Amino acid sequence: MDIFIIIKIIALITTTFLLAILWTPALTHILYKYKLGKKIREESAAPIMAKLHAHKAGTPTMGGVLIWLTVLFVAIALWILDAHTNIALFDHFNFLTRSQTLLPLGAMVAAALIGMVDDYLNIKGIGPKGGGLSMGYRLLSFTIIAIIAAFWFYFKLDWDLLRVPFLGDFQIGAWYIPLAIFVIVATTFSVNETDGLDGLAAGTLTTSFTAFGVIAFSQGRYDLAALCGSIVGGLLAFMWFNVIPARFYMGDTGAMALGVTLGLVAMLTNSILLLPIIGFVLVIESLSVIIQIASKKIRKKKFFLSAPLHHHLEASGWPEAKIVMRFWIISAVMAGVGIIISLLDLA
Repeated sequence: MDIFIIIKIIALITTTFLLAILWTPALTHILYKYKLGKKIREESAAPIMAKLHAHKAGTPTMGGVLIWLTVLFVAIALWILDAHTNIALFDHFNFLTRSQTLLPLGAMVAAALIGMVDDYLNIKGIGPKGGGLSMGYRLLSFTIIAIIAAFWFYFKLDWDLLRVPFLGDFQIGAWYIPLAIFVIVATTFSVNETDGLDGLAAGTLTTSFTAFGVIAFSQGRYDLAALCGSIVGGLLAFMWFNVIPARFYMGDTGAMALGVTLGLVAMLTNSILLLPIIGFVLVIESLSVIIQIASKKIRKKKFFLSAPLHHHLEASGWPEAKIVMRFWIISAVMAGVGIIISLLDLA
C-alpha cells in the first residue's frame, strides 16, 4: 500500500508541475497584456529597497495564481472523476477529503483571493503610499482566516492536542484556539515578508512543504501528503519562471495562500513546534522585520540597513543570487532536521 501511495504522490507532483508549465504561457500573456506589473515602494518609504529594485518595476505580479489554481484544478478534477466514474484509478488518486484536505484547500483559495485584491491595488497604485493594503489590513485578513480555521479545528475536528516532540501529546483545551490563530497569522506574515527576491520564497516553501509531506506520510495522513506533493509540483513549475531574472513574481495571492496553507498543514500533522525549525528561513526573515520596527520605535534608528534580512544582505553588497541560493541551502538543511526530529519522535 505504501508503495502505491508513494507512486501516487510522485505522480501528483509530476502532473501538477506539467499542467502548471503548460498553462504558464497563457498566464504570462495575460499578465503582460494587461500590464499587471509590480510597483516598487516609493523611495521616501524605503529608499534602499527602492534603489536596489528599481529595475524590477513593471515585472508582472500575481504569478502565485499558477500554483494555487493548478493545485485546486487537479484536486477538483480528480474528485469529480472519482465521483462520476467507476474507474478505480481515480478513486485511488482523489485526495480531496473532509478530514485532511478540505480545510487547507478552502483556506488557500480564500487567502489567495484576498491576496489577489491586494496585488491589484498595488498595481493600480491604490492604498497607503500606493502599495496596496496596509500592513494592518493584511494582518486583519490573516487573522479572520485564522479565526475561522482555529474554530474549525476546535469545534468541527474536536482538536485540542499539542504535540511536544519526545514528550507526547498534551490536551490544552480552548487554548488551542489562540495558539492556532497565532501559528497561521505568523506563518502567513513570514511567507509574505520572505517573498522579496527572485525565487527566495518559492524555494523556501518547496523544502517546507516537502518536509511536511514526508511527515504527513509517516503519520499515515496520505491525502494530506498528496496535497503537499501537489503544492510542491506547482511551486517547482513556478520556480522555473521565477528564478533570476524572474519572469513574474508570486505576489500576495501566492504568498498569502501558501502561508496560510503551510500553517494549517503544520497543525493537521500536529507538528506546530516543528514549524519554526522547518521554516527557519521564514522565521528569521519575519524576526528581522519585527526587530527593525522595534528598533525604530525604541532606539529611533534602524537595526538593519533594510528589512527583511534579505534586503539587509543586498544592501551590504551580497549578490541577489548568492542570498537566494544560501537561503535555499539553509532551508533544505533545517527541513531535514525537522523531518529527523519527527521520525525519531514516532519511533
